[in-house]
Amino acid sequence: MAECTHDCSSCSQNCGERKEPQSLLEKLNPHARVKKVIAVCSGKGGVGKSMVTALLAAAMQRKGLRAAVLDGDITGPSIPKMFGVTERAQGDQSGVYPVLSKTGVQLMSLNLLLDNETDPVIWRGPLITGTIKQFWTEVIWDDVDVLFVDMPPGTGDVTLTIFQSLPVDGIVFVSSPQELVGMIVEKAVKMAQMMNVPISALVENMSYFVCPDCGKEHEIFGKSRVQELAQKYGIAATARLPLSPDMAATADRGGVEGLALDNLNEVLAVLEKIQK
Repeated sequence: MAECTHDCSSCSQNCGERKEPQSLLEKLNPHARVKKVIAVCSGKGGVGKSMVTALLAAAMQRKGLRAAVLDGDITGPSIPKMFGVTERAQGDQSGVYPVLSKTGVQLMSLNLLLDNETDPVIWRGPLITGTIKQFWTEVIWDDVDVLFVDMPPGTGDVTLTIFQSLPVDGIVFVSSPQELVGMIVEKAVKMAQMMNVPISALVENMSYFVCPDCGKEHEIFGKSRVQELAQKYGIAATARLPLSPDMAATADRGGVEGLALDNLNEVLAVLEKIQK
């Protein structure tokens, strides 16, 4: 018998000291049902990750699927505002019920639990990760086809814990065209690969600006790198979204469900395949 290395994952022996790896996945609320989980991530803040999350959820709902958003960006929860939701979440002994948007998208965010949505959340990492886990274990998600998780930005402890705790079926990465941001996205993509979480799509937000006078596209934040990064890491679906003041203003007014972008069709097609 070979000398024991105490690495049971690479050993076929059935000895008394063998220990099978334990899953870190949290259990879904027994009254809830979620078919697929898609994490929407970014390497840094300020690239429009929450906007993309909201757009994808609204689009899937329009396609006849039951969509939901778990707002995991605890210290910067903007999802309720984009959907125009101000109602507080309610609960009972079975759990907490998500709040519904105008079109029926199920939402859970810390801002739906605070007495005042402008109160700051000054928490350390363990409390933040604990809250995100509770949004999975205690919320009664109602027969959801696809749950989008608006992830906190970056590749830190909170992101790592979510990947380990929730059964993520795919990742949509959101970036902007700047070279620095492209480098940060590559770090995030490599982290996902190390976690063995499949990367479904790469969305380049603020990719260009359409001049209202001449209609010409201007890459004001630099040349697009979305195809280059997608080819490098074998990411099948990509999208380039414009820098649009009108779109941002609509979301600020709570009208994100009224926005429909053909630019996202390739990404939506991939997500529909995952959902099936």
